[in-house]
Amino acid sequence: MLNVAVIMGRLVADPELRHTPNDIAVTTFTLAVDRNFSKAGTEKQTDFIDVVAWRGTAEFVCKYFSKGRMMAVDGSIQTRSYEDKNGNKRKAFEIVANNVNFADSKRDGAAPSGDDYGRRPAFSEPAPAYQSGSSEDFEEILGDDDLPF
Repeated sequence: MLNVAVIMGRLVADPELRHTPNDIAVTTFTLAVDRNFSKAGTEKQTDFIDVVAWRGTAEFVCKYFSKGRMMAVDGSIQTRSYEDKNGNKRKAFEIVANNVNFADSKRDGAAPSGDDYGRRPAFSEPAPAYQSGSSEDFEEILGDDDLPF
C-alpha cells in the first residue's frame, strides 16, 4: 500500500506552535493550492488543504514561515472522525507532514524587517574585465602521483 502526498501552496495564516500535554510540539496550518486546470471562461480554482506537522518539523514551520509564503510539503494523508458542536459526525482529511521546504525565493516571500531581500547592490563602477592567460601559464600533470590529493 502507498500513502504519499506532495503539495505546494501558500500559507493562508501564520502558523502557531502548540504543545501536547506530553510537551510534543505540533502545529496545524492550511495551504492554498491552485488547481492546474480551469474551465474556459472561469477563474482558477484553489483548494485549501489542512496540514499537521509534529516535533522539529512543527518548530521549523513556526520559526521560518509566515502568511503568504510558498511552501512544499510531502507527507501522508490521514483521516479522522469527530463530532462538531451540534453533535453531527464529521470526517476530516489532512496531510501529516514528513518534510517541509521553502518553495519561493527570499525575494518573493515576506522578508523580516531590516532584510534587504530583493534589493540589488548599487555599484559605482563596473567590475574589472577578465583577462585571459596564455597556455604557457599552465603546467601539464602526467600521472596521478603528481596530484596533491
